[in-house]
Amino acid sequence: MTAADRTGSTLAFVVLTLALSWSLWFASGVTLPGGPNQLLFLLGVFSPGIVAIGLTAFTGGRFALTTLLRRLIDWEVPARWYVFAAFYMVAIKLTTALVHRVAFGAWPVFGQEPLLLMVGATVASTMMGVQAGEELGWRGYALPKLADRFGLPVASVLLGVIWALWHLPLFWAPVGDTFGQSFPLYLLQVVALSVTIAWLYSNTRGSLLPVMLLHAAVNNTKDIVPSVDRGATDIWSLSHSPVAWITVALMWLCAGYLLIRMRGKSKA
Repeated sequence: MTAADRTGSTLAFVVLTLALSWSLWFASGVTLPGGPNQLLFLLGVFSPGIVAIGLTAFTGGRFALTTLLRRLIDWEVPARWYVFAAFYMVAIKLTTALVHRVAFGAWPVFGQEPLLLMVGATVASTMMGVQAGEELGWRGYALPKLADRFGLPVASVLLGVIWALWHLPLFWAPVGDTFGQSFPLYLLQVVALSVTIAWLYSNTRGSLLPVMLLHAAVNNTKDIVPSVDRGATDIWSLSHSPVAWITVALMWLCAGYLLIRMRGKSKA
C-alpha cells in the first residue's frame, strides 16, 4: 500500500467513524434531555471497530480481516506489559493525591467505589471485549497506517486528537462523567494517553489485548481520585479542579518520556 493509499484509507476511516458515531448518538437522543436509546448509543460507541472491520474486509479481504481480529486475542506478550496496563492509571492517580497533599496541605477527595469492584470491572470489561469496539479502530486500524506515514510519535499524537474529538458530543450529553466538563483539558489528557497506549502497542507486537486492558483500567480506576469539576457547564472553559490539572501534568511527564523513547520509530 502506497503512502497515498494509507492516507486515503485513514481519512476514510476517520470521516466514516465520526459520521456514524455522531449520527447514532444524535439519533439516540444522547445530546438531548431524556434517556437515550441504548442500542443506538452502543452502536455509536462501537463504530470505530465496525468501520475498521468494514474497511479491512473491503480493501484486504478475509485474510486481512482475520489478521486484524486475531490481534484481539494475542495474549502471548511478557507479563510486565499486563502489569503496566493494569496499574498505569492507578499509579498516576495515587501520585496525583500525593502531589496534592504536598502542594495544598490536604489530601484530595478519594472515590467511594471499592478497589475490588474496580478490579473486577476492569477484568470483566477486558475479557468481554468491551473495548474492542474502539480499539479495533483506533489502535488496530488507524495507528499502524498513521505510523507508516508519519512515524509513531507523531501518529500517536494525531490519533489522540482524533480520539478526543470523537468524544465531543458526549460533553453535551446529560449522561456520563464528561457532561459539562472542560474539553480542552480532556483533549490534553486523551492525547497523553494515546501516546502511552501507542508505546504499549509497539512493545507488544501489535497485540490489542494489553491495549484493551489499559483502556479498561483507565475507565474503571480513574475515579480513585476523581478529577470532575463540580458544577462545570462550559465545555470550552478550563477546569477549576486541581486534581485534574495535576493528573494531566503527570500523564504528560510520562508521555513526554515515551515520545523520546519512540523517536525514530516508523512502525506501530
